[in-house]
Amino acid sequence: MTAVAVWSILLTPGQKETIVPQADLQIKNAALGEKLSDESGRTTVKLTYANPANIDDEDELDEESPEDGITAVLCSLTAGKIEQSACDLILESDEEYTFELIGKNTVYLYGNYIDQNTNQPPYDSDMDSDMSDEGAYNLDDVSSDVEVHPDELQGLEDDSDRFEELPEDEPKAEEPKPSKRPRDDAMDTDAQPAEKVSKKKKAKKQKGEDGKAIPVAVEEKAVEPKGEKEEEKKADKKEKKKQKAAEEKKGGASKELAGGVKIRDVKIGDGKTAKNGAKVSMRYIGKLQNGKIFDQNTKSKPFSFKLGSGEVIKGWDVGVAGMQIGGEREIIVPPAMGYGARKMGDIPANSTLIFEVKCLEIK
Repeated sequence: MTAVAVWSILLTPGQKETIVPQADLQIKNAALGEKLSDESGRTTVKLTYANPANIDDEDELDEESPEDGITAVLCSLTAGKIEQSACDLILESDEEYTFELIGKNTVYLYGNYIDQNTNQPPYDSDMDSDMSDEGAYNLDDVSSDVEVHPDELQGLEDDSDRFEELPEDEPKAEEPKPSKRPRDDAMDTDAQPAEKVSKKKKAKKQKGEDGKAIPVAVEEKAVEPKGEKEEEKKADKKEKKKQKAAEEKKGGASKELAGGVKIRDVKIGDGKTAKNGAKVSMRYIGKLQNGKIFDQNTKSKPFSFKLGSGEVIKGWDVGVAGMQIGGEREIIVPPAMGYGARKMGDIPANSTLIFEVKCLEIK
């Protein structure tokens, strides 16, 4: 919670003061005025506000009657005894509140306009830093195109078909037989038979000219290229396995969770899995549907919160659950799971929010 600006009001006996804060307001102190009309009497500050149980939506606020209000005593001040009183009351923005004095002395109220969202996304961020500096968190692979229909993302599942052909390639790496049958080797390529035949002819000539049997030398020359070929096959096989493992790490299609929250895993992490009650540390970039970035945390101290405890918007509690360390995910939060019909800073009312997040740590 951060103080944004100073607020104060003068209450006069016999006059009701009605206010509608433009932002969340914290009342911190009440004090008697400089001049006392009653030097021994008591002055009570009363507060009247709308009953939350009778408010179903924003349209009904205009239809509320005075009978729906709740009246409470904020404090009582007595000249010469208790001339000021500390308060800790937060009034929500865009709500109507009425103050009234019972007594003869004037009373000053003062406090601060506050921002209560500094400890949850999208306001725990380094927005004042260079927006283009994202060296600590690479999101090049995360799509920012929110116009794509989720059904079109199902095509990503077809990528798995390419890797089902690997078992057909494995027998090729287990064929040492051609080394024993030179006639079959002649049918593989046009270049290889010519090289082998020329090498054999050279070996026969050397045997005829020297008059010595050198079969071992001939076999070594023939085995060397085959050994190299087998090593190449093994290297190719290892490379294919690495590629398969890398592809398996990639995420699949979009999924819809509770409350209409949609997620798409761009990269699957490993190790611990984020569950309710766990403390998770995150990097993130928050965008509107038009692609405008309204908040981000991409370097310095990561954003941390306790999953499932209501410390963040509902869309985060639902969308982050199930992630693993090192995992990257796109979370699309509908208005009902975000900030609803309220305007929050640069976020318009009823906004769908797109978050590109990365899980750094799970405790």
